Amino acid sequence: MKTITQICLEVLAVSLVCLASSPAVQAVVPAPDGGYPGNNTAEGQNALLNLTTGVNNTAVGFSSLKNEFIGSANTAIGAAALFSNNADGNTALGFAALLFNTNGTANTATGAAALLNNVTGIHNTAHGTDALFSNTIGSENTATGSSALLTNTTGNGNTAIGGFALSSNTTASFNTAIGEEALSNTISAGDNTAIGAFALMSNTGGSGNTATGADALRNNTNGQVNTATGDQTLFNNATGGANTAGGFFALFSNMTGDRNTAEGVEALFGNTSGSDNTAIGVQALVNTSTGINNTALGVGAGMNQDTGSDNIYIGDTGVAGESNVIAIGASPSSGNGYIGTYIGGIYAGVENDRIVYVGSDGHLGAFTSSRRYKEDIKPMANASKALFALKPVVFRYKQEINTSRKLSFGLIAEDVAEVSADLVSRDKEGKPQTVRYEAINAMLLNEFLEEHNKVEKLESTVANLVATMKEQAAQIQKVSAQLESTKRAEQVALNNR
Repeated sequence: MKTITQICLEVLAVSLVCLASSPAVQAVVPAPDGGYPGNNTAEGQNALLNLTTGVNNTAVGFSSLKNEFIGSANTAIGAAALFSNNADGNTALGFAALLFNTNGTANTATGAAALLNNVTGIHNTAHGTDALFSNTIGSENTATGSSALLTNTTGNGNTAIGGFALSSNTTASFNTAIGEEALSNTISAGDNTAIGAFALMSNTGGSGNTATGADALRNNTNGQVNTATGDQTLFNNATGGANTAGGFFALFSNMTGDRNTAEGVEALFGNTSGSDNTAIGVQALVNTSTGINNTALGVGAGMNQDTGSDNIYIGDTGVAGESNVIAIGASPSSGNGYIGTYIGGIYAGVENDRIVYVGSDGHLGAFTSSRRYKEDIKPMANASKALFALKPVVFRYKQEINTSRKLSFGLIAEDVAEVSADLVSRDKEGKPQTVRYEAINAMLLNEFLEEHNKVEKLESTVANLVATMKEQAAQIQKVSAQLESTKRAEQVALNNR
């Protein structure tokens, strides 16, 4: 199938043949104003003044294409437009547009002084007053907006759309700036992308950055490989590198922190120098400033954290300054507390297991027995006598607590609290919640040892008594023998009378 362009060209060719063969066709008299051989058009003082062999040029304006000799297919509209040109395929619209171009080809300049200093650069496009004003040999650049890529001289492959976008760039290549003053201060750093008004506006030496959103990475100067998506994301970042921020105000205050990831409105908002933090969720780690290695997942996760490090928060607001904490759902937004925790894959035996306990604040941990964790150590003595006032019971848990409803054995916390307040754990409201059975076990051990000591003493006493009795029996037996011997002697004496 033929394209529209091909059809139009064919129609034009047929028309020209018909006109040439028609005896009625003759030149317009007088000739069109500014029409010259070689399909050249010149209108204005000194326009196309020095043309020799070039064809298909159009010059409108004082000294436009003045120094063109052999170049072709150029269009210059405006005083001094393409003044120095001697190349092909350039288009200049505006006063002094492409003024100094000599050998650059396929350039397009629209606006006063656009691409004014270009000499040999090719395939550049400039739309706007002073756009690509200083470009000399840079190629494949696109500038749309007043003063866009204003100072670029040798940089290649840059795209600037918006007033003053990439206006300070001189030699850097492959930058993309879309928005007023986007990347306006970048001088020699390349491979940056800025989309949004004032995005990466202060960047001077940072490379490989991507900013999408008004004021995104606005104050970045030398930070490398940052990605900011959302209005004012990474707004204050100066030298921090390898950060990723997505969401309004995400990582807003970061200046020197590296390798942070923030996804969500105001996520890691207050971070200034902390590194290696990950925050996903609205206001996640919003107040963290200098902490490192923190991870937060969920709306407001870790929002109370400021300077602590190495924490993991999942659906938990955290506590200021704490470090090395894993908190999962300890502080629900409802304020009522969670009523159940289910974690798969842990119902199995473990070697050298330790019982895990949970505090009323959701703090998980195992009891420690080492002396180095304890103080005011003294014998239990008679404290364990409280055991004798306890009342063990049998019971069944309510349906909502335990669906199996199996018969259970234990104590009632309220009853135990009346005997000893130290033998119960309480909930957030101070009400008895559970019995400290591990403490009762220790008290039972104390009572057992006391009874054991008593038994040992009794056994010793009995042993002593047995020994005494044996000694006494031996003495009695000896005395009996002596008496028997005396008796026999006396009998013999009587018999001998």
